[in-house]
Amino acid sequence: MSGHSNDRSSSHAVTLEWPDGRTRTISAREDETVLEAADRADIALPHGCLTGACGTCTGRLLGNDGPSQATGEKDPDTTVEDIFAYQRRPRALKDRHRTEGYVLLCVASPRADCRIAVGSSVHTELVENPWK
Repeated sequence: MSGHSNDRSSSHAVTLEWPDGRTRTISAREDETVLEAADRADIALPHGCLTGACGTCTGRLLGNDGPSQATGEKDPDTTVEDIFAYQRRPRALKDRHRTEGYVLLCVASPRADCRIAVGSSVHTELVENPWK
């Protein structure tokens, strides 16, 4: 979805993908977070603090509107920072998490069309369970 001439009102197609195979594509404006856009579309996503501190809203970037879009894979040279702008620091994510494609949906605004893995299971990928 291309935006308007005013960058603040540009919007992007953000496809949300759950582990059970469900998908929904929403239009997210560059001046709102993915979580706000999902809420506007009556889609409930897990969240907690809404400040980027708890990590409950974590998603994982699966694909983008870059050169690898035809293959359905994330371009390995594309970073989360290429696709999203953070409205505040994503304190719940370590640098390695961001490098691996994780994004906090409560503080991230899209800058390109993309696909994101969502759901509570994504948050559990960040921390290994020591009791396994």
